[in-house]
Amino acid sequence: MLQLRTSQRTLRFNFPARTSRGALTEHVAHYLHLSDTAQSGVEGLGEAAPLAGLSPDHRPDFESTLEGFCREFNRRQLRELLPEEAASLVGPEWPALRFALETATLDLQHGGRRQLYNTAFGRGEAGIPVNGLVWMGDAAFMRQQIEKKLAEGYACLKLKIGSLDFETELALLREIRAVAGPEQLTLRVDANGAFSPEEALGKLEQLAAFQIHSIEQPIRAGNWAAMAAICRNSPVPVALDEELIGVTDPAQQQELLATVQPAFIILKPTLVGGLGASLEWMAAAQARGIAWWLTSALESNVGLNAVSQLAGAYAAPGFPQGLGTGQLYHNNIGAPLHIRNGHLFYLPQESWETVE
Repeated sequence: MLQLRTSQRTLRFNFPARTSRGALTEHVAHYLHLSDTAQSGVEGLGEAAPLAGLSPDHRPDFESTLEGFCREFNRRQLRELLPEEAASLVGPEWPALRFALETATLDLQHGGRRQLYNTAFGRGEAGIPVNGLVWMGDAAFMRQQIEKKLAEGYACLKLKIGSLDFETELALLREIRAVAGPEQLTLRVDANGAFSPEEALGKLEQLAAFQIHSIEQPIRAGNWAAMAAICRNSPVPVALDEELIGVTDPAQQQELLATVQPAFIILKPTLVGGLGASLEWMAAAQARGIAWWLTSALESNVGLNAVSQLAGAYAAPGFPQGLGTGQLYHNNIGAPLHIRNGHLFYLPQESWETVE
């Protein structure tokens, strides 16, 4: 008989994690523990960690909904649950919960070892290139992060922009390019919707001088016509991020991609509805010649590992993913995830911290 329980941990950032929506100092992660009475000592683990100000399910009733879901799940006395069936038990308005249940189900199916897919990454044989994330802050703080990431051997950096004055941000990009040209270092920027539609193209023209790989969400989500015009005319390829959140109907997803026609979409399973929903977005994008990459959404190492395992199974080899967030918290779940020379590795011979 399958049994489900929850636990939680309040994750504390090593520094205030600033975006254009404000600063985060802590983040509550909820965990689903899935076990089978027929398999003693084996437990599947998944993480539901909605983000304040961004996740559809970051609501006052999330915790009570989670507890109620576990009670109803256990009342059903299920004898089996396939990973592809898990999402059908959770409404699309609860994307983080869907992600957690899918992950826990997949983990239980594979022996509760946090190896969700049989891949070179999951076996510890190959790493995944990741972008080094440079958080918003004053110029000195961002410069310090940039120097550290370059010294650590990253070949791709992503800068959060939109909180400093634009000239200061351009100056930081100029400094980076003085040290490393585009043949040595890929540069991505993430505006988190900070630009107005009227100013976006002018700013993108200035950013193009630094041979930027892409810009994430230059304007706020929800204005498809304005975003489509920017995508048509921008000298910097545009990636949709927040634009995907809450768009769960397949017909609406197709309409969004057809209308906006971005160069990239960015998939965060916690925000878009889990592993299966991410695969559906991938297929829809690829059918239109739109590339994608996966990004964590500030989960603990449990959620980060699930997104990384998905990337190890489906991401284009050599294409940097957004998986460099495991060092954000001083009380993260201990996990065999390591970054070396800008690549994330999973080492299955190492142990996980027990999540209670």
